[in-house]
Amino acid sequence: MKIQRHTEMKFELAEGPLWNPQQQVLFWVDILGKRIWRSNADGGDLASWPVPDHIGAMALRKNGGAMLALRNGFNSFDFESGECCPILDPESTIERTRFNDGKTDRRGRFVAGTMDYRESDPVGAFYSLSSDMNCVTLGSGVVIFNAPCWSPDDRIFYHADSAKGTIYASDYDIDTGAISNTRILVGPGEAPGAPDGATVDAEGYIWNARWGAGCVVRFAPDGSIDRTIEIPADKTTSCAFGGPSLDRLYVTSMVDPANPNDPSDPEAGSLYIVTGLGVKGLPEPRFAG
Repeated sequence: MKIQRHTEMKFELAEGPLWNPQQQVLFWVDILGKRIWRSNADGGDLASWPVPDHIGAMALRKNGGAMLALRNGFNSFDFESGECCPILDPESTIERTRFNDGKTDRRGRFVAGTMDYRESDPVGAFYSLSSDMNCVTLGSGVVIFNAPCWSPDDRIFYHADSAKGTIYASDYDIDTGAISNTRILVGPGEAPGAPDGATVDAEGYIWNARWGAGCVVRFAPDGSIDRTIEIPADKTTSCAFGGPSLDRLYVTSMVDPANPNDPSDPEAGSLYIVTGLGVKGLPEPRFAG
């Protein structure tokens, strides 16, 4: 196994790595930097686009462009013009929330959730946006929504509340997008740090970035720890498989806004490539709308 910096650049709050196999490029977002980033597999050919507000998640669209989950709700985005167009905001009456993480299921729905800016109260929720721009609430009572991902057979939906230190598993109906039978998969204190962004590999194991612990943990489908990968940055935020063979793990991190020059975390805000894991990921679906 080898861990290396993806680029010498650092980001305020890098999140949501997303591999595009058609173009062989990696996308990610800088939430607080209000910017979308793109590079080749090795970190070269950097490009970026500003967005009008804090960006929690991005989904590539089937017919080009992207769907964004911003502080002001769901937006469409055109890479050619840089134009960002609001679609709908399910939390327009709640000033203290923003979207924080999201992914697309294999029927093309964009599932994304919000967080409390104060990181203290369960005022957030998570939603499913369909190709016809119909938005359905899947769950509520969330402090910091994170880690949406699905089992390879589409029967289980994983998600987390970072503030509660918990990863959940829900039964998932891929035909309707509905969830049921939500239960705790990994409880508080059962792994180091707090659960942040996640992905599922081809074997059905969950890879979860552990915020504040400087690592990514691979969990078995039953929630037991399979292995732990130490990362040089303390505040790891998300991870995704990519590269030509989907066998590289890209890991994002953030700078602590309260202590941006923390000497104990000099690599904060870096993005990493982990190779030699002996595991492959699954291609991320595109938003169908």
